[in-house]
Amino acid sequence: MVDLPNCPKCNSEYTYEDGSLLVCPECAHEWTLGSENENSEDKKIFKDANGNVLNDGDSVTVIKDLKVKGCSSALKKGTKVKNIRLVDGDHDIDCKIDGFGAMKLKTEFVKKL
Repeated sequence: MVDLPNCPKCNSEYTYEDGSLLVCPECAHEWTLGSENENSEDKKIFKDANGNVLNDGDSVTVIKDLKVKGCSSALKKGTKVKNIRLVDGDHDIDCKIDGFGAMKLKTEFVKKL
């Protein structure tokens, strides 16, 4: 019997091979045999429409008019958004915009100031 390493994420001993990947059935983490020594928590890099790297607390500008769901008016091009927070998901930016309130934006529709 082949001795497989424990899961690097949850330390489960019930890992199995699936082709060239190792899989943990408990947390669904997948990795290759040589990568368990690398940092398992890879940090996602967020970039704006121009390719500039975004960080929490940055200020950005909206680059096109965006329709706001549930609101009769649109978010206009050139609107400045201060103190953004980056999150994982479909919409990468959590923020508060004066006149609109809390919103989620996609990084592809903003540029860094």
